[in-house]
Amino acid sequence: MSNASSFPLTSQTQGTTSRLRLLALSNGHGEDAIAVRILHQLQQLQNPPVLSALPLVGEGYAYQKLDIPLIGLVRTMPSGGFIYMDKRQLMRDIRGGLVQLTFHQIQAIRDWVNSQKKLGHQSAILAVGDIVPLSLAWISGANYAFVGTAKSEYHVRDEIGLLKRNKKTAWLENFSGSIYHPWERWFMSRRRCRAVFPRDSLTTQILKKWSIPAFDLGNPMMDSLEPSFPTARFYGAEIEKQELARPLIVTLLPGSRPPEAYANWQKILIAVSALIELSQERNFQVRASKNLVFLGAIAPSLHFESMRQILQSYGFCPCSESPVQILDSNAAIFKQKNTHLILTQSAYNDCLHLADIAIAMAGTATEQFVGLGKPAITIPGNGPQFTFAFAEAQSRLLGASVILVEQPQEVAQVVRSLFANPDQLHCIAENGLRRMGKPGAAQRIADCLIKRLA
Repeated sequence: MSNASSFPLTSQTQGTTSRLRLLALSNGHGEDAIAVRILHQLQQLQNPPVLSALPLVGEGYAYQKLDIPLIGLVRTMPSGGFIYMDKRQLMRDIRGGLVQLTFHQIQAIRDWVNSQKKLGHQSAILAVGDIVPLSLAWISGANYAFVGTAKSEYHVRDEIGLLKRNKKTAWLENFSGSIYHPWERWFMSRRRCRAVFPRDSLTTQILKKWSIPAFDLGNPMMDSLEPSFPTARFYGAEIEKQELARPLIVTLLPGSRPPEAYANWQKILIAVSALIELSQERNFQVRASKNLVFLGAIAPSLHFESMRQILQSYGFCPCSESPVQILDSNAAIFKQKNTHLILTQSAYNDCLHLADIAIAMAGTATEQFVGLGKPAITIPGNGPQFTFAFAEAQSRLLGASVILVEQPQEVAQVVRSLFANPDQLHCIAENGLRRMGKPGAAQRIADCLIKRLA
């Protein structure tokens, strides 16, 4: 546990008595990243608010990038924030001090708001995540806004109507006419809640049925994903010929949390081996070229040498020549049969944009890949994050863009089927863009926040 300094006076806070004070609350690694994207855009404004943050789960390393001071106690819980996927994780967190930590954080939020009042400052809360930061924003007594990252109407419906579910208790998720339950909507409809930013258009439309100030401004998850190369394409006979001749490129997304990601990596490599074997067959015809390129997008939080050793145990040998160019001089290149595999910890955006398809066992990374209009094949793992329950919920959230298989060996046949059906790929492209939205959401949200909170 670490105790962040209480309301430190920094260069950010000096000589700024007339500016809005904004405290960001977020409850998870992905939520921290989304909050940081919005706060960064706020910092670019002509008269930016004075920013502070309190990460409710984890230690909030993302905020360090912007030099944003933290208030209150921060601590990494045993579950890593995934108690909603496995109730056993909740008991582990309670034994790990979750209740005491929450009381400390509530007091820190109240103290922050009261200190701003005493100094005559205008203050507000930006809650990012689910009902936990939302309810704490309400408890604070200040005006607040909410960025809802955890829930989407796509979990229970699409544009046509409610999804057919085999689970008998599935109706409970939508018993009141929305994925957001009445008590969550109560927090969103209070007078002090000045803005709600759902993650997609469908959710915004549903929430507007109640007295909720919901704004459809997009999903910040799709911001800051620009690759190192230009993405504009010019089509012609020669370009089309080159496109058909290039290798099939598959990005591998094992997740970011150790030790789970190492087990995910082994499952993904079983799928890779099956796909390599299938590509050796005569009737395998995805591209004119039978060559395969895999891009292993390895999070900086993972031990690179461990990922390399696991990879080599599956028959890959080091190689010096790369068939594709990515912006990472430290990338490790491997080869097996007609296949290259490139491991990188710094060319994440390039891995997303270069690939035709992904084999994924990740949360945010899978959503970002799908948002680029591309298909992802997912395989459930042992958790605590990427369990079958998580993967199944993600497949509902992302619809046709995600193909969930039970075993890694099934991936190869799914790839063959996908590329034999261009109409399906076209539908997947449209679906991903619709469900994840256009880039630039963080700036749009920042502009709206200033208007609604100031």
